[in-house]
Amino acid sequence: MAGTDGKQRQIRKVMILEDEQDILHLYKDFLRTKGLSVIVTSTTANEAMDDYEKYRPDFVIIDYKLPGKKNGLQAAKEILMRYPSGRILMLTAFDSVKDDLKKDLFFDDKTIQVLLKPVKLTRLADIIIRD
Repeated sequence: MAGTDGKQRQIRKVMILEDEQDILHLYKDFLRTKGLSVIVTSTTANEAMDDYEKYRPDFVIIDYKLPGKKNGLQAAKEILMRYPSGRILMLTAFDSVKDDLKKDLFFDDKTIQVLLKPVKLTRLADIIIRD
């Protein structure tokens, strides 16, 4: 559908890593109502790189605290090391994650944003749609 500026709006492909199934489904269902395509979801970061390479999402939503060998920040770093232009939205209940990002120079020129939980769904969609 054409927007008011005459440009064709492109559907954004989204990947979600969230360990709480209810929240994962809430995000997925809401984003779909906003015209976004949630192409892959996972409850761990173990396969994040494989999923990213297979599906090539436009945006990745990653919960910071995930079960398994990697947390969300480690998964984000792994993706961005291989795909520096990737866009990542980190969701966390821990305000200290913002400080961790600032301390790690690797993230200085990367597109990674942090939102503190609880996240307003409209804010989540707005970030993905406008970026």
